[in-house]
Amino acid sequence: MANLGSQINVVVDTETKNEASKILNDLGLSMSSAINIFLKQVIKVDGLPFEVKNHKPSLELLNALKEAEEIEKHPGDYPTYHNVGELMAVLEDAAEYNKK
Repeated sequence: MANLGSQINVVVDTETKNEASKILNDLGLSMSSAINIFLKQVIKVDGLPFEVKNHKPSLELLNALKEAEEIEKHPGDYPTYHNVGELMAVLEDAAEYNKK
């Protein structure tokens, strides 16, 4: 078994520590055990044991948001439907028109 003589001092905000402690206690783990598990996984995978990335919205999402803002600013410029039946009728008419 490894020598458990080294200490690590970590500063964490109180709310994060308290919330994590509750979850870990429910799992039957101490904070120390959880940190040891994390560090062993860092060694095992030779990096962080989870994905860390800066999530950026896709170009498609950005364009959709821009379009939604335009619709919101100028609702009268866009058709509205009171139910799915109305929408389906318009879509079916468009499909028939495109077949010609």
